[in-house]
This record gives sequence, C-alpha cells and structure tokens, in this order.
Amino acid sequence: MADLSSQFESLPSGERLVASPATVAAGASTTAPLKPRAGGIWSYFGPAFVASVAYIDPGNFATNIQGGSAFGYRLLWVLLWSNAMAILIQYLSAKLGIVTGRTLPENCRTHFSRRTAVGLWIAAEIAAIATDLAEFLGAALGMYLLFGPAMLAHGLSRTGSLLVSALITTVLVFALLALDLLGYQWFERAIMVLVGVIGICYGVEIFLVHPDWKLAAYDVLIPTLATGSAKSFHESIYLAVGMLGATVMPHVIYLHSALVQPRLKTLTLPGMTDKKTMRSRYLRFELVDVFIAMNGAWLINSAMIVMAAVAFSHLAEPVADIEVAHRTLGPLLGPLSATVFAVALLCSGLSSSTVGVLAGQVIIEGFLDIKFPIYLRRLITIVPAIAVIALGWDPLKVLVLSQVVLSFTLPAALIPLLILTGRTSVMESFANTQRTRIAGWVIVGVIVALNAVLIGQIAFDL
Repeated sequence: MADLSSQFESLPSGERLVASPATVAAGASTTAPLKPRAGGIWSYFGPAFVASVAYIDPGNFATNIQGGSAFGYRLLWVLLWSNAMAILIQYLSAKLGIVTGRTLPENCRTHFSRRTAVGLWIAAEIAAIATDLAEFLGAALGMYLLFGPAMLAHGLSRTGSLLVSALITTVLVFALLALDLLGYQWFERAIMVLVGVIGICYGVEIFLVHPDWKLAAYDVLIPTLATGSAKSFHESIYLAVGMLGATVMPHVIYLHSALVQPRLKTLTLPGMTDKKTMRSRYLRFELVDVFIAMNGAWLINSAMIVMAAVAFSHLAEPVADIEVAHRTLGPLLGPLSATVFAVALLCSGLSSSTVGVLAGQVIIEGFLDIKFPIYLRRLITIVPAIAVIALGWDPLKVLVLSQVVLSFTLPAALIPLLILTGRTSVMESFANTQRTRIAGWVIVGVIVALNAVLIGQIAFDL
C-alpha cells in the first residue's frame, strides 16, 4: 500500500486535460499532464475529512485510554494496520459513489436480491444504532466534564448533570446539521474545524507527557500482544478488536459513497465532455483527500494511546473510565491537560454524532428507497443514549462494547463493497484490479478471524 495510486487502482494513465474550449474546437490533441485548475484540488477536500471523524470518535477515546493505560505503547501497531485498512476501504467507498453516482446502500438495493438487501440493511442499522449510542454518549460526557462541576455546585446530581449535558449536546448537533442547509461545504468546513481542534488538543497532550519515542516507534512497527498471563493476553485481544471496530467504522463506509455525490453533480470543466476523464480526475483528488484525512486521524488516535501510556500505565490499576482519566490528568499534568482532554472529547462527540446521523439517513433511505427527515432520525437516536444515562450505566463500558459490536458488523458493509467495486457491470473500466481485490479480501479475512477469536474467548472463557 506504499504507492497508493498504483497499488489501489490503475487509473487511466493517458488522460489529459483539455487546455481550453478553443483547443477542443480545433480538434487538437494535448499532452499536458492532468492538473487541477488554480486551487482546484482544495475544492475537492472535505468528504474524507467528514468520514475521518468516525475514526476519532468517543469510542476511540474509550478503547485507546484502556489500551494505553493497560498495555502502554504495545497496541500502537493495531492503529497502524487499521489505518492502512481504512485508507483502502474509504477510497473504495468513494470510488463506488463517484463512478456509479449512487450510494453503497442504493447499489446494494439495485444489484442484490431483496432478501440480501434487507439483511444488509438490518446489519447496517445495528451498526448505526451502536454508533449513535457511542457518539452521543461521548458528546454528553465531554460537555459534562467541562461544565459538570458548575452544575453539581448548583445542586444537580451527576445523572441530572449528564442529562442536561445531553440536551445541550442535542441542540448543538441540530445546529451543525443545519449548516448543511447553507451548502455542503459549510458543513464540511465546520467538521474540519472540529477535527483540527481535536488534533491541537492532542498535540498539547503529547507536549505535556514527553513520551519515549523510540519505544513508541518500535510498538508501532512490531505487532505484539500482552504477555505474562492468560488474562492479560485475552484482554489485549479484546481491546485490539475493539480498537479495530473503533477505527474501521461500518457506518462511514456507507456514508462516504454519499458524501462525494454533491461534487459529482456539480462537476463541470470547460471543454471537457468525457465523463470517464472527469471521474478519473475526481478519483485522483479524492485519493489525496482520503490519504491526508485518514493519516491525520491515525496520528490523533496514536496520540491518545501515547498520552494514556505515559500518564496512566504506571498507576496501580489501569484507567478504565473517561471521567477517571479526566480527574487523573489534572494532578499529574496540570489543569491545562484535563481541560484540553475534555474539549477534545466534546468536539469529537459533536462532530461524530452529527456524522452518525447523516450515515443513518443514508442507510435507511438507500436500502428502503424512502425519504426520511434527518431531524427525526436525530430525535430517534437520542433515546438509547438518554436511557443509558438515566439508568446510570458506565459510559466507558458501553462505549467499548459498542466498538466491539461495530467490529462484528464490519463484514456486512465490506463484503458488498468489495463485490460491487469488483464488478465490471457496475464499475465498467473502474472495476477493482486484482491487487485491490486481494487486499480487500485479506482485510475481510483478518476482521472475521479476530471476531472468531473474540467469540471463542467470550463464549468459552479461553
């Protein structure tokens, strides 16, 4: 996967951009390399950054804090390989949307039997529900960490403060969704700003903890699991699967194929009427978008583990609670560290919750061929999270469990994506190369194998 443009796809290499309408009228051939218009490539940035939000959502906070505090840098390699998988998967999702002009759910409904499509829809809805639960809980918890002390001081209980935080979060998510009414780029820019804030916050955390870079680099490159006892080994497998589920997210596999549609509909270039060339141009720019966005998410995820490894791994007990992590950071690293941690969690929850709602709408509309109001979708998805808060369940445990559920639903999104993008009847000349097909099925095999190990571990307490 080193050379993305050649490893993933063999896009037509002989494409040339017509220099001007006059050149077309003259019938002259060109040999100028394909280049964007002035600043053109920047106008294509956005879809992958919106999708990348799912890779740095509150579920990642939960699994990464547990992984770093319990096993130090040891599980950093999981993020590296998960990111490599994510780059390929998100590119294929975008490619399907660009080439066909349809979302992944729409393509599933069109090209598969009704029974298969219904089964895939059910799996997709399970993934969407688990996603919404994790992301909304994370946003509410981030709001609580920032403003909970003030609410507690005014006589509210912890549960009451969390419920108030959830209601405030709901209003903010509605405001983010409303930005889409001004144009898709306004929404994308807002999400990119939130991602940038998360990145800055973890840049501050890394500056404060002073990690052992050599040891971290070793654990990024050399895959290892915990040793010393069967219990720790099994726990590291559980967290590795949870981190995979938190990194390669099924709902944005569906969503990314929809995020590229607005640009596809407005894609015009003076003098260019060849749709194949226009799609190739868009694919090249989207590959850059995916590569930058996914690697940015990988760096933020890695910073989460590094921060937890340095700050918490020396404690008598691993930190298995986001609130405990927040309370512990203050005495260890100062109030700035605790504050930026809460800000990052809030930004993560707000952005990912908004993206989760969009994904849910794409799933239900695409599979069932209906129009579903996005604000109604938001109201419906609030209910499970409110119930969890009202019942007083541990948000971190719910977050980690949700990521494991997502890992189990991944094949239901990946397999249709690989089948569809491999068919020439669907993709024409853009169908996956043999190298891409092999890489894709290896990814599915790895995910299924990890899930099988986890099932055996849970069922038989191996």
